[in-house]
Amino acid sequence: MSSWDMRWVNSFGGYDDPKSSGRDGFRPKKFEPTQNPFYIALPYNDIKGGGVGTKPSARAMVPWFKKKFYRNGRTILKGRWLAIRRGDKVCYAQWEDVGPFETDDWQYVFGDSKPKNQVKNSAAGLDVSPAVRDYLDFNTKASCDWRFVDEDEVPDGPWKNWGTNNPFAKSKLTDRANSTEYQRIVKLKEMRDSYIGQMAMKR
Repeated sequence: MSSWDMRWVNSFGGYDDPKSSGRDGFRPKKFEPTQNPFYIALPYNDIKGGGVGTKPSARAMVPWFKKKFYRNGRTILKGRWLAIRRGDKVCYAQWEDVGPFETDDWQYVFGDSKPKNQVKNSAAGLDVSPAVRDYLDFNTKASCDWRFVDEDEVPDGPWKNWGTNNPFAKSKLTDRANSTEYQRIVKLKEMRDSYIGQMAMKR
């Protein structure tokens, strides 16, 4: 589970195996993910423990709070896009969980402070998914830069290919469903099913 989805493995479609033997490019080998495999965790949750309400710090510190807030106790962080840079490579991913090790480090996430975690995992300030790790050739002690980005800043790349939580992947599915070729195939299937049904009735 994640901080914002108690059935995250089900939502994702299965276990996002980090082992190279369990990967097919940037996705799990055993299934096609139903959420974006390019995801990260940052050490701040805008929701109080138990989902009882929105933190006052979120109202004060989240730059897009006024634009995105719609109900007390519902996150406005989940799904936010980030650019993560390591060396001369930049990867784009969505914020889908909270960590590592901290859940209230707004001073780091939205400010200029170093992460509160200064001990575990070499003072890690974010966790990355296997897809992000592989794209940037990460190891557990890798250093990187990151920043929030708006959707219109996200360039083409593998991070646009999968996920019902991914606006780019959803748009591709909508375009496909509205395409003339797709509609023709649907019509042919309907005609086939109708013919099969009529033949069954004649028997």
